[in-house]
Parts: sequence; structure tokens; C-alpha cells
Amino acid sequence: MKHKAFSLLYFIVFSLLLASAFFQDAVLYQVARPCMVLSLLIYFFVNTRLKGRFHKRLFTGLCFAGLADLIMLFYHGHASLPVYTFIVIGFATIFYIRAFYLDFRSAQELDKSGARIGIATCAILGMGFYIYLRPYVRQDVLAVMLATFLISMLLMMAIFRNQRVNELSFKLILTGSICLALTLAVFTVNKFVAPFSGASLVLFSGYVIGQYLVIIGGVERQLLHHQ
Repeated sequence: MKHKAFSLLYFIVFSLLLASAFFQDAVLYQVARPCMVLSLLIYFFVNTRLKGRFHKRLFTGLCFAGLADLIMLFYHGHASLPVYTFIVIGFATIFYIRAFYLDFRSAQELDKSGARIGIATCAILGMGFYIYLRPYVRQDVLAVMLATFLISMLLMMAIFRNQRVNELSFKLILTGSICLALTLAVFTVNKFVAPFSGASLVLFSGYVIGQYLVIIGGVERQLLHHQ
């Protein structure tokens, strides 16, 4: 496996973070948490050198994800923490969407039936998610609409990469995008509906696995068609 050494190191750090949460070791958590995104940033940069716009946009999105981690570390317990985190994660998601869109534009005429299925699926899921959240929202309707839109667009653009990039990159990034979309959905429900037991574990696990898959998919990316 090409990424075996890095993958092992990454999930060792992930295990340490889970242990820090279980044993409530704040020092271990504060040391290990930034290492997750930092390791992905370094690995992605070393392997791609940010040669194209796709890699630059993906790298920028990951930088925003790292900023979200720092906010959660330094503003833990702050009343505005969910708002700050939501905004920064939103920017990270936007840059991921913009990166995936570049691949779609490389050959827009391909896989039109798959694109229609992707649009219909994401539209149905997005509308269903918004309808579920709407009764719980009062003054934050715009934020919920934005979260729903970003979730739908992230999945849609990941689906649109089909047949435009190599299969490995497509599958890795689509799976990672599903993990990140679920993470954003859980974060939105936890904030606007009601906090639920185990939300932190679900959020963190989905976030860590999703980021890993997207970045490895970005490293493996091979564009099959050029405009």
C-alpha cells in the first residue's frame, strides 16, 4: 500500500486522541489534536507540491479545517464556539467544493445520466434534511439553509467527478465527502435541534476519517480529460 506508513502514523494519532477523550487527558488532547490536520497538510504538500488549482484549493480548505481545530482548542467552553466553528468549517467545505468543480469542468459532457441521478439524490436529501430541521429553527434559518446547501453541493460535486478522474481518487473522495457531509449534518442537528449523547465521538470520527480519505484521494488524483 502506497500510503501505508503515513496511514499507520495518522491512525496512531487518532487512537491517542480517542484515548485522551476516554481518560479525559487534556494535555494529550491539546498536543495530538493539531497533529491530525498538520500531518495531512505536510503529506499533501510533499506529495503534490500544490502544482495545480485543484491541489491549491484542497490545501486551502484543509487549512481552514485546521483553523477550526485551533478554535475548538483555544475557545473550548466559549459561548460562541459553535458559531465560529460553523463559519470556518463552512469555508473549508466551500474550497473543497470548488476543487471538485474543477474536475467536473474538465469534461462536462460526460456521465450526464449519473449527474442527473446525483442532482436528484442530493436535492431530495437536502430538502428532507431542511424540512426535518425547520421546526427547531427560529432565528437561525439562514444558517440552516447554508448548511443544507453546503452538504448537498459537497456530495454533488464529489459525484460529478465520476469518469473525469481515476477510479481510486473518485471513490476515496466520494467516501470522504460522505463522511464530512454526515459530520456537518450531525454538527447542525447537535447545535440547532438538541445535543445528544455520543455526538462528540461521531463528529470527531467522521471528521478525521473524512479528511483522511479526501486528502489521500487528492494525492491519488489523475485527471483523465482536459478541456
